Amino acid sequence: MGKIFKNLIPYWKMLIIILVLLVVQAWCDLSLPGYTSKIIDVGIQDSGVEHVVPEAITSESYEMAELFMSDKETAIWRESYDKDGDIYRLNVTDKAALDKLDTELSTALIMDYQMSAVNETSFKRMMAAQMGKEKNAFDDMTVQQIGQMIGMDLKTFTRIEDDANGNPVEVLCVDVREIFKHMLDTGIMSKDNVLAMRGTLEKTIDAMGSSLASSMGVAFAVQASSEAGIDVDAIQIAYLWKAGLKMIGLALIMGLTTVVVGFFAAKVGAGVGMNLRKNIFTKVIGFSNAEMDNFSTASLITRSTNDIQQIQLVSTMMLRMIAYAPILGIGGIIKVTQTGAGMGWVIGLAVLVMLGFVGVLVSVAMPKFKMMQKMVDGVNLVAREILTGLSVIRAFGREKTEEERFDVANRALTKTMLFTNRVMTFMMPGMMLIMYGLTILIVWVGAHRIDAGVMQVGTMTAFITYAMMIIMSFLMLTFMSIMLPRAAVSAERIDEVVRTENTIVEIKNPLKINEPKGVITFEHVDFCYPKAEENALDDIDFTAEPGKTTAIIGSTGSGKTTLISLIPRLYDVTAGSIKMDGVDIRDLSLKDLRDEIGYVPQKGILFYGTIASNLRFGNRNATDEEIREAAQIAQAVDFIEEKNDKYESSIAQGGSNVSGGQKQRLSIARAIAKKPRIFIFDDSFSALDLKTDSALRKALKEQLQGSTVIIVAQRISTILHADQILVLDDGRIVDKGTHGELLLRCEVYQEIATSQLSEKELDMMEERKEEAIHE
Repeated sequence: MGKIFKNLIPYWKMLIIILVLLVVQAWCDLSLPGYTSKIIDVGIQDSGVEHVVPEAITSESYEMAELFMSDKETAIWRESYDKDGDIYRLNVTDKAALDKLDTELSTALIMDYQMSAVNETSFKRMMAAQMGKEKNAFDDMTVQQIGQMIGMDLKTFTRIEDDANGNPVEVLCVDVREIFKHMLDTGIMSKDNVLAMRGTLEKTIDAMGSSLASSMGVAFAVQASSEAGIDVDAIQIAYLWKAGLKMIGLALIMGLTTVVVGFFAAKVGAGVGMNLRKNIFTKVIGFSNAEMDNFSTASLITRSTNDIQQIQLVSTMMLRMIAYAPILGIGGIIKVTQTGAGMGWVIGLAVLVMLGFVGVLVSVAMPKFKMMQKMVDGVNLVAREILTGLSVIRAFGREKTEEERFDVANRALTKTMLFTNRVMTFMMPGMMLIMYGLTILIVWVGAHRIDAGVMQVGTMTAFITYAMMIIMSFLMLTFMSIMLPRAAVSAERIDEVVRTENTIVEIKNPLKINEPKGVITFEHVDFCYPKAEENALDDIDFTAEPGKTTAIIGSTGSGKTTLISLIPRLYDVTAGSIKMDGVDIRDLSLKDLRDEIGYVPQKGILFYGTIASNLRFGNRNATDEEIREAAQIAQAVDFIEEKNDKYESSIAQGGSNVSGGQKQRLSIARAIAKKPRIFIFDDSFSALDLKTDSALRKALKEQLQGSTVIIVAQRISTILHADQILVLDDGRIVDKGTHGELLLRCEVYQEIATSQLSEKELDMMEERKEEAIHE
């Protein structure tokens, strides 16, 4: 994970912007359920009225409300209203002040509301209790008869209420406030008696729950405002529109932030991918052959493409999901706490179950994720080998065998991917099961709490939404847990390349050659390949001078290519030293060293582009005349001029649209166009016919007179006229001299000559040997 996060550091400014936008998005997301709850509880159930104290109240109701208030509450009540004819209007508008009024006056107002409409049965029980009689004492009497008994003219009215099954029924009610007023006026009951009755009501309110009590208080406000001529329906519609427009605004803001976060996250992800590709490419370009031997080409391609794509994708998703999940989850937990639903344990249980479920799945799939990337390497390796060697495979009739070989690697990868996918397919249905199970549990527990009057329907709806948000935040994290293991493996593989130390290191203060000439001197050089047990080269000692050709010949595996690879520091010597103009090449900068060298590899390699772009590969400033001259020396003019576009003719990737001999000649021309002081030809004439070979060597000798030329060759005809021939055998120089000298005294050279020269040339060799013996 740390390796993934460190790639994000260069984009810290964008990360801050993303985090701020995610907080805004989460705030909008978390605010919506609250408005939904308010629409249900306030907008629908409470007719859009938010406070217990009514906006307006008739004089009669105003005075009646004071019956159940203490002296302190009466003073607050009177300060809060101004009289306007027969109507009292609320003079408090500040929300905090209104909330305070609700707290201070709710009990008195709820009691007023309850006493304003007491159903017939409850009224008879109340009167029996007040007179000290049996509770069924007045069951056979009418309300009017009870009124006559106490000296009052009691009137009844009907009201619609819900029965025990929730069905609306018509109920006969009595306004008991008239009785209390009569008793207070006649001195039958004192204010203290009324307040004592309030204590009983407060216990009842506690038993019914704060939610139900709040609804009853709001019902008083709705009734009082309606009686005072306030259009309650208009208040409700206005509230619903206001809440709805706020929700639309929040949704628009959330949508906008989501788009902007997606844009920045994609930009950061693309930047991370770009930087990783740049870093890994720069690193690989700087690898010596020793480092290249540690990584297969197929593996480096996979690391530069598939692995980086994994990290790029995860980086983008991480900023959009992993960063958002904790913000949403923590915000959801805070909001759940604020709902006061008292069901936090339900979410805790769901989270524990979910974490356990995900933990089991990830622990099963993780080992396979680590194997998967290596298997991708294997498939790439096999596919690359088959495509590269397709002509050879067809020539040997190995198509079926190679198909089976690819099928083995492909099936291994497919089997692993299917296993991980099958394991992870349990993730979504399992998470859905947990989510829906949580919803059912919340509804079941919430229904009991609503029935107990401690929670409203809207609160339960909001709680369900917040619970889903918390679960979704964990779901986002678990979704990323599928991708992170692969990305972590990819990051490790990329880091492995980046952390690889180059064996070819430049010194901090390189030396400069003031007057470069191109003298190459090997001084008792030994070389051993990394992890090899024996030296590939032993005690190599010779000097290659300007204006002279030094040839290297020997059997296959004798170390010819290894020897010349040491000159441009594709490898570094194990012992001894190689000097250029008297300066150890390790004390020179790689640029200065390689600028002096024109290297033609054993296998001609061309790049996608044109003939001209390939010839300018080592010298981008080469003029048209200079590249024509280089092509002339390399004997490449004839086939170039035959092409329709001549020097602008296209070259396919790897030079696959030209022959082997043409590829070699273009590679030679490329080195000549660079105009170096030292030319290294690593068996670069092998694909040329003898006539072209002879013409090319002749042109090289005429045109490169002041240059140091080092030629590795298999054919003696190529090096007949070399000024110095080194004969290599098993990593050692067994002899050196001219062609004639070596024919006389070097058995290894004689064996090579015997296999290549004509009978006439061999007879001449014998005659020279006899003359040398006689002398």
